Amino acid sequence: MPRPGASALTPQQRETARLAATGLTNEQIAEKPGLSPRTVSTHLHQLFPKLGIASRAAPRDALERLDHP
Repeated sequence: MPRPGASALTPQQRETARLAATGLTNEQIAEKPGLSPRTVSTHLHQLFPKLGIASRAAPRDALERLDHP
């Protein structure tokens, strides 16, 4: 399976992943850009396969791999 590139994520998905990587809950993430927790959940659900990850604990490492191939 080809490694996903940084362009695979929308800017909102990238920001959501970055905030999730800091340990924030969906509710806390939703407060930042003014989204609903449900929208945050949808972004996370869509970006996990794009990053090739399966858990909430993994976005930090996946984003680092995208930024520094």
